[in-house]
Amino acid sequence: MCGIVGIIDWQGRRPIDSELVRRMTESLAHRGPDGSGYYYGPGVAMGHRRLAIIDVAHGQQPLFNEDRTVVVSFNGQIYNYRELMRDLQAAGHHFATHSDTEVIVHAWEEWGQRCVERFRGMFAFALWDENRQEMFLARDRLGKKPLYYAEIGGGFVLFASELKALLIDPRIERKLDPTAIEDYLAYGYVPETKSIYYSVKKLPPAHSMTIRRGRGVSRARAYWDISFGTRSRTDLNDACEELVGRLGDAVEMRLISEVPLGGFLSGGVDSSAVISLMAERSGQPVNSFAIGFKQTAYDESRYAEAVAARWATRHRSSLVDAEDFALVDRLARVFDEPFADSSAIPTYQLCSVARREVTVALSGDGGDELFAGYRRYRWHAAEERVRQLLPGRLRSAILGPLAHAYPQLDWAPRPLRLRATLGELAVDSLDGYFHNVSVLDDEIRRRLCAPAFRRELQGYHAKEYLAAYYNAAPADDPVGRAQYTDLKTYLPGDILTKVDRTSMASSLEVRAPILDHVFVEWAAGLPASFKLRGAVGKYVLKRALEPRLPRDILYRPKQGFSVPLADWFRGPLRRRVREALNAPRLHAMGWFDLDYLRHAFEEHASGRRDYASLIWSMLMLDAFLRDVHESAPAAPPTAEVSLASAGS
Repeated sequence: MCGIVGIIDWQGRRPIDSELVRRMTESLAHRGPDGSGYYYGPGVAMGHRRLAIIDVAHGQQPLFNEDRTVVVSFNGQIYNYRELMRDLQAAGHHFATHSDTEVIVHAWEEWGQRCVERFRGMFAFALWDENRQEMFLARDRLGKKPLYYAEIGGGFVLFASELKALLIDPRIERKLDPTAIEDYLAYGYVPETKSIYYSVKKLPPAHSMTIRRGRGVSRARAYWDISFGTRSRTDLNDACEELVGRLGDAVEMRLISEVPLGGFLSGGVDSSAVISLMAERSGQPVNSFAIGFKQTAYDESRYAEAVAARWATRHRSSLVDAEDFALVDRLARVFDEPFADSSAIPTYQLCSVARREVTVALSGDGGDELFAGYRRYRWHAAEERVRQLLPGRLRSAILGPLAHAYPQLDWAPRPLRLRATLGELAVDSLDGYFHNVSVLDDEIRRRLCAPAFRRELQGYHAKEYLAAYYNAAPADDPVGRAQYTDLKTYLPGDILTKVDRTSMASSLEVRAPILDHVFVEWAAGLPASFKLRGAVGKYVLKRALEPRLPRDILYRPKQGFSVPLADWFRGPLRRRVREALNAPRLHAMGWFDLDYLRHAFEEHASGRRDYASLIWSMLMLDAFLRDVHESAPAAPPTAEVSLASAGS
């Protein structure tokens, strides 16, 4: 895996500051510890940090075509590069290396912007065509690899794999975007196309864009989409057989490597499926890695060990405990933006453990979104059945007041937390699903956010982001609509962001075979009843794996890769949290009611309520302000924004 940066002057051919490009590139050394490379042309520059995986000896970047008129800086892997190389050689192209990177420059020459439609893999790349005088930027279909960009005054565009590289340039205006913070509080991450700063954007998954000299920046263009409408009429047994074959092929493609390789093994269905197929297709013992917890309610390590024993892997496990809270400061710098998924802690630790022995690891990411594994899909389907039986006005008139009157039972299992369920049933499908996926619900955000912040939002509500996908979802049923929405929002914004940043912080490449786009297209078209049957999610996947994995692995209740935050905040981290919530940075913003926040913490510490998500979200926001926002290079006087003025 790699890190890429670049600057282009689209108005002319003014010289690019080589020292600035070098510093931007070196800020991404963790993404590519095996070397760096640069390209400089009139009014254009690119930098690259390399993690060597394929054609280790000759795949240095930036990489050129035959006459050096096309140059690319690439982050990712193209798994079908050998097939594409044969096609391009047959068309008359000559290759100087055996790397997947060189396929991109020749594919551009042969197919232009549509070259991305032929790539099977994960990627974010920048390609400069000297003859056309244009820079082409592209990102993979599911959003596994990131790409940030910013336009600055005077006709310059900067881009990079991570926000930290762009912040090296003091011309980047550091004005916080309140709508991004509203999204962060609702979802736990800052979604595409936003970043935490007004001036910086993210190229969305499955999109490309062009920067043409003399013309400027084109709008991002979508080159792929997915449908959750039923397209397959196969019976269940045939689907099970086909699933194993297709997923096995996706795994086998991801075993291509010239460096040590292994796999993550949580003990859940998805990672166990991938490990079993790796063991079957690799021809040698698989390296597997797991994380455990001292708290048994969160620990899945015994299940991971059972799968490791079944497939005779070389298994290593490590424990996460409250002492690892010191990672908060490190994680803020890893993500560059506020990020409130606490499973980043064990994911970071898992990647660190794996990197001691391998350079590439396969994961089970994507199985929940693709095969309806999240519990919220089951709840959403049940709520939709109720909505169809009761008219909207009746539901609102009866269930709304009941939800308000029902006690808040944070400690209880979901079936007993009727306040949340009644509240979701009282509203329409979109509002209900928004409430389902929200980290902090509307009521908590209303109490947390001060009037000054609400004025900054100018009427914006985080639901607008979800609505754009939910209302347009190509799906036959409510669960498919929710799956599509998650595939476009939660998967790239949370899951894949978490995996990319934590793995790259350890210079580890992570590959996700379940998210092979060909496999995704096939699985999305399966009947909804194959995915969610009664209370069983991932039904077809579990049935397909019955000959390979024990039933107590396949059919045990979903546990999730979470950490015991609620207990930590009431125990070993109580003092640390109280000190952090009284820090001056959150107060200086003027956007939050800190009296409410302190009250929520005391309620949590007493055990009366569970405010772990709120506390963690604000801790990570505070860590971002301290370790990223305040430590970035100073902006010019005309662009300077202080924390105090950010909320005015």
